Amino acid sequence: MNDPQPNNPLHGVTLKAMVEYLVDEYGWGRLGERIRIDCFNYDPSINSSLKFLRKTDWARAKVERLYLDSISYDERKGKRPSLATETPAKPGSVWDQARPRDASED
Repeated sequence: MNDPQPNNPLHGVTLKAMVEYLVDEYGWGRLGERIRIDCFNYDPSINSSLKFLRKTDWARAKVERLYLDSISYDERKGKRPSLATETPAKPGSVWDQARPRDASED
């Protein structure tokens, strides 16, 4: 039942995270120009937007599409690491990680 969904780029991304990312990226004004819905243009807030988007499938689809396009653009421009490589990097080379050295080996 809890199988990973490698072909679904939205798997594990909440609607709130998408809206927050888009607001950070574009601001309410530009977001309202890109997706013409009142909750982005008149007295916008995260909570009012989430309430509307959860009830309105066509608006949610537009937000998801813009989110995916924005993430894809950021990855291409190097602003954001790809979703596939978002694991925290360990210090040192692959060889250092594979075989820890003793202090006596130096």
